Amino acid sequence: MGQLINAKELLDKRFGKTGTESREKFREESFSYYFGEIIKNRRKELKLSQKEVAELIGKKRPYISRIEKGEDIRLSNLVLIANALNLSIQLTAK
Repeated sequence: MGQLINAKELLDKRFGKTGTESREKFREESFSYYFGEIIKNRRKELKLSQKEVAELIGKKRPYISRIEKGEDIRLSNLVLIANALNLSIQLTAK
């Protein structure tokens, strides 16, 4: 039977230790992917096309596609998309 490895060890091994440049890059890309998935799932729940969402916020369809694929999103555009999809954004202190 193989050796058990916990999630932190796996992340350290694949993406570097917490605080390293490679780990920070992974964290940022993970957040972008996560936001993209939330946006895509909500858009589909509302039965909207990417083009329809783009028109609601004054952007072009390829922009919505890139966001849903995990491209980094500007905060101002995240707010526009969240409003268009009736999503809320909550910031909390650690």
